[in-house]
Amino acid sequence: MASTRRLSSTLEMTSTKQPASRRGSERRPADRRGSGYSSGPSRRPSIDPSRLIPMDKTTHVGGTNDFNVVFVGAGNIMFGSDEGPWNHSFRFEHKLGLRLKVVALIDPAIERATAVLQKKCDSFVVSAYQATRVFKTLEDFVKNMSAKDRPRAIVVGSPPMFRGTLQPGRDIEMQILKYFPGVAIFMEKPIATGPKHELEESFQIARAISDSKAICSVGYMLRYLKAVQKMKQIIEENELTVMVTIARYACAYESIAKPDWWDKSKSAGPVIEQGTHFCDLSRYFGGEVDIASVTAHSLDWDENAGHLSKVRIDESKIAPENRIPRVTAATWKYDSGAVGSFIHTATLQGHNYSCELEVHADGYSLKLVNPYVQPMLYVRRPGDDHEQMYTFPDDDPFFSEVSNWIDIIEDIEEDPEAAQILSSYEDACRTYELTWAIREASERSRAARLAASNVAATVFEEEGEAE
Repeated sequence: MASTRRLSSTLEMTSTKQPASRRGSERRPADRRGSGYSSGPSRRPSIDPSRLIPMDKTTHVGGTNDFNVVFVGAGNIMFGSDEGPWNHSFRFEHKLGLRLKVVALIDPAIERATAVLQKKCDSFVVSAYQATRVFKTLEDFVKNMSAKDRPRAIVVGSPPMFRGTLQPGRDIEMQILKYFPGVAIFMEKPIATGPKHELEESFQIARAISDSKAICSVGYMLRYLKAVQKMKQIIEENELTVMVTIARYACAYESIAKPDWWDKSKSAGPVIEQGTHFCDLSRYFGGEVDIASVTAHSLDWDENAGHLSKVRIDESKIAPENRIPRVTAATWKYDSGAVGSFIHTATLQGHNYSCELEVHADGYSLKLVNPYVQPMLYVRRPGDDHEQMYTFPDDDPFFSEVSNWIDIIEDIEEDPEAAQILSSYEDACRTYELTWAIREASERSRAARLAASNVAATVFEEEGEAE
């Protein structure tokens, strides 16, 4: 893509700076700890991109005492897979070193959990897992927990259909607050994929987490990209007002062989389950969305242009009303007056996705390209029609989000701006709300289109009979 652009220069955002000495300090206010709850828009937190140290250049958190962690979920997000770079356990091992002690792994699939633990115990990180016990539920762990097993942090990587609500069995957040008040929480995204009417329950959970003062971070890792923080830096240093955000997420559908992903009744659809990252980034730059202004259209499976030739699952086993759209395009207004747009497509074959985000302000264009694999940032400024390209080698936003969260738990800082949580639970609820608004708007548009088509067909038939 870069070859099609005229570039005035190429800059590498590299950092050889080592972490400064760590010291204790007074507790940060709630907005840095990710537990604050606000009823209205607020300035989005940001981090100087030079502070986002690559994993191979950082040092383990100092200290000799054990850092007890509970992992909820033994799947790919927690222990990795060939499908992507996610692997929380790997980042925790590098951040905490020998201090890491995973006291419990919670997963109803006992055999799978036991298998992944055995792999860890057969590796160089055995000290973190040799005493780990597997439980089907968090309650089972509580019943069998000794005082020395009490966790300092709980990481939730279970499927989103089992969290984000007040319903028994799908209320892991409320269980954590009940059994471990004040213990830090890391929650994967999206916060839920249940029916729309449960959204208010998610906001109730956000308020409960805020009231508990627990340090809570939600895994919208793209906010921690150096490229994204460079964009924030340019906007803040030049006192810019964002005018429009333009996001595009094109997935490689051929590589998606998980049947649930293709079924809206199980995954909530690709905008909610997958496009959530770019809807979140749009909000990160544009601010709060006027939900009533959201409009959307979709290209669906039963339309002429909606045929896909390399779907790896049998869609005929999915009810027609639950089959996912091939394209969803949405626009909205931000509370600031700015405009946002998002398009999700399930059109690419192969394995690589194609994703971009543009943020425009008076005289400025900031374009983020390929954020998942090799992020590049193209910046056009006043007085120069050419774009300046920045690259960010060895950046790992998964590690940065974990590292910042742990630094806040440990109460470590170089100065008040050193470590911040960039996505609170309440903030994540608002992203979830936007993705549901997009899905519902596209379904309303489709229903209106089908109704109009049926009316036209009926009129045609009646006119034919009259003749």
